[in-house]
Amino acid sequence: MKNTYFTQKLPWSVALLVFLIELLSCSTDSTDDSTIDQDGDEETVTELHAAFAAFNPEATTIYLDGSQVVIETTGLPNHETVYWGEGHSLYKEEPDVALTPSIMSSNNNATTIRVDATPDLDGNPVETELNTIGIAVSGASIFNDQEGAGPLDQAAASLDWTGAHIGPGVYHYHLEPKAFTNDDENLVGILLDGVFLYGRKCHSTGTYPTDLDESGGHVSTTQYTDGEEEYHYHIINEVYATTGSYLAFAGPFQGY
Repeated sequence: MKNTYFTQKLPWSVALLVFLIELLSCSTDSTDDSTIDQDGDEETVTELHAAFAAFNPEATTIYLDGSQVVIETTGLPNHETVYWGEGHSLYKEEPDVALTPSIMSSNNNATTIRVDATPDLDGNPVETELNTIGIAVSGASIFNDQEGAGPLDQAAASLDWTGAHIGPGVYHYHLEPKAFTNDDENLVGILLDGVFLYGRKCHSTGTYPTDLDESGGHVSTTQYTDGEEEYHYHIINEVYATTGSYLAFAGPFQGY
């Protein structure tokens, strides 16, 4: 009888013990997988967006710092303008421009901005502010539709051929920068919320987008996304006031 007991009962006890061990093991594995999944949800950016390759390397230094991109710029553009001042190789005579007092050879244009490498598009829109709201591919600053405490059209006479001037502060674009985007799909720059700004046309269709939101943004492929869709802004295809051109960006920001 003893032999029969151990032959039939012992394997059942061992089987129960093995089952309990496996159950505990599965429970532990499940917890570990959950931790890995949670970590995987936090996107780690290890390289710069391909669009940054279009920025003027003589003016800008661009690098990753954790989850942010740092853009350091001299603020000096690589195109002609009357604001370079006579005698400079990029000086352009523009007799119709009501020059502001400063020229780039005597003005401190250096600017540094930090933007999220992955824009947060889940928050509420944020209005733009005075001064630099972004950096253009030329290395110069982008401003909004205001000049000082008033509307831009009051200062339109001082804007050069590419929709920029100096005053107050750095050389900056208010309008479509025709030096590097003129009724096309070219990259204009990046704004403070980490969202890229493009010209009036869309790369994905070759024409003016018709699905833009209040900020002039939408989701589509661009020439820098390798077929992947991405939220980005466009210069809105509407002539602004008395300028005869198009605002670079009036806001609000969507990527904060």
